[in-house]
Amino acid sequence: MDIKSLFDKKKEYLDFFFENVDIKKTQKILDILINCKNNIIFTGIGKSSFIANKIANTMLSTGTKAIFLPPIDALHGDIAIVNENDIFMVFSKSGETNELLDLIPFVKKRKAKVIAVVSKINSSLEKISDETIYLPLKKELCPFNLAPTTSTCTQLIFGDILTIALMENKKFSISTYAINHPKGAIGKQIYLKVRDLMVKGEDLPICENDLTIKDILNELSSKKCGCVLITDNKRQLKGIFTDGDLRRLIEKKDSLFLNEKIENVMTTSFISTKSDTLAVEALKLMEEKVQITVLPVIENNQLLGLLKMHDVIQAGLKSL
Repeated sequence: MDIKSLFDKKKEYLDFFFENVDIKKTQKILDILINCKNNIIFTGIGKSSFIANKIANTMLSTGTKAIFLPPIDALHGDIAIVNENDIFMVFSKSGETNELLDLIPFVKKRKAKVIAVVSKINSSLEKISDETIYLPLKKELCPFNLAPTTSTCTQLIFGDILTIALMENKKFSISTYAINHPKGAIGKQIYLKVRDLMVKGEDLPICENDLTIKDILNELSSKKCGCVLITDNKRQLKGIFTDGDLRRLIEKKDSLFLNEKIENVMTTSFISTKSDTLAVEALKLMEEKVQITVLPVIENNQLLGLLKMHDVIQAGLKSL
């Protein structure tokens, strides 16, 4: 079978899942999780354990109290972490795994609510659980219909949907996400602010509005920001003049334009940002506007700095 055929088969099997999954039952499971008073505890054996572990960690990072508990460890002492306010979610393709069937009676003795996530109707696990959600499975991609391939995908899809639904229900904000992800690429996306990257102080290309184009050329060139910020004597921004504006004037006029007042050619309809804005949000704002590569940073009508798209990209950020 060629690779294209495998992609087609995978899509066919996942389409079967989406077309047949029980939305009402999924909503019921979600409502139970929303009302959970303590931890949502995930478990599984084999490939299902990896999926359950991943879902638990994603939930935890997005504001839901969740942990993964290996069934063998639970049977050898770690079940002490389970209490009556927990939801115990068991992932199993067959619903017939002995280790899980051995574990559930002890979980129920601790009065936790057990939810089985299976791909087999009327499984043994379903019969001893409080709630069961069936994940429709047409066939594994494996030619022998053995290796967990489609079934693990549907488990992951199901878990991710619950995770985001819980995240939205809790109104989990990007600032809270930042607290949970202080380092690495994700940390940069949600921690780095405009103030951390903006040009400020003596590096700002500033001139007053009574100067001519000729007067501001040195400032435009030496500060290497691609623009000059035109302010009044109270440091309030009145307009922006870019190197692109200069090129367009050169193309249209003779050298006499150099004596023209900058206030007559500057752009007065500019957009700006604030110093505590996330840098990635400022980048998105620049990308939404055609030919905007710099953003003045203004607070209380005072010019504080200038954010350059180049510096944001150099910091390794990309739009959310």
